[in-house]
Amino acid sequence: MKFKVIIPARYASTRLPGKPLLAIAGQPMIAHVHAIAKNAGATEVIVATDDPRIATAVAAFGGKVCVTATTHRSGSERLAEVVTQMGYDDSAIIVNLQGDEPLMPPQLLQQVAQLLATHPEAEMATLSTPILNAADLLNSNIVKVVSSKAGYALYFSRAPIPWDRDHLQLTPAANGVTLHAEKIDFTQHHYQRHLGIYAYRSGFLRRYRETVACDLEQLESLEQLRLLYHGGRIAIACAVTPPGPGVDTEADLSHVRRIFNHE
Repeated sequence: MKFKVIIPARYASTRLPGKPLLAIAGQPMIAHVHAIAKNAGATEVIVATDDPRIATAVAAFGGKVCVTATTHRSGSERLAEVVTQMGYDDSAIIVNLQGDEPLMPPQLLQQVAQLLATHPEAEMATLSTPILNAADLLNSNIVKVVSSKAGYALYFSRAPIPWDRDHLQLTPAANGVTLHAEKIDFTQHHYQRHLGIYAYRSGFLRRYRETVACDLEQLESLEQLRLLYHGGRIAIACAVTPPGPGVDTEADLSHVRRIFNHE
């Protein structure tokens, strides 16, 4: 099946400035991400950036760049500008691959594109993977998702969802409350971690940029909640293979470098 990949890449990362250009195994991170998209069989791969340094680096390894505005509030808005600039047909399937995912398996790009193609009533498609320990369940940087029997996302949250009434407890503490998770059976896979990989149709991206933000989206700082709030559908499936680690911090970067160097 045919799909295109757009890779949003920002220079001004709060925790790790210049992240897409940081070297991994002798190449900038963005080059590794671009190679993943090509290996997945995308018919076109475009790096969307508002920074000339990133544009220059992508051009140096032969990649295609779309220079976008600096005023976008989200990655989806940046993608919407790209599909408009490129004049893509409304039915074109676009996979959003973040520029800080140098170990994302190409199979997951194929899977999320196929998921959207087989769910014509969905505006978006995305993937999840089981949460297998309490530390990840309680980590607010790990986004949780619950889905319906039919395979559509019901809600995304930074909090543990669904709430296990018998094994999750909030107890008073000096600075507020403390959350405890005890004796949770993770083998049942009730808890799913959302992976930040999406597929959209071009027409939806064009419409979405005009959609009004909602309180849920702002409270959780999760853009995908806007679509659910307005009654849209997000198809979701369990990833066919675990993703590699992304890069958000200096420690993440060191970890990924060790993986590339087979340490």
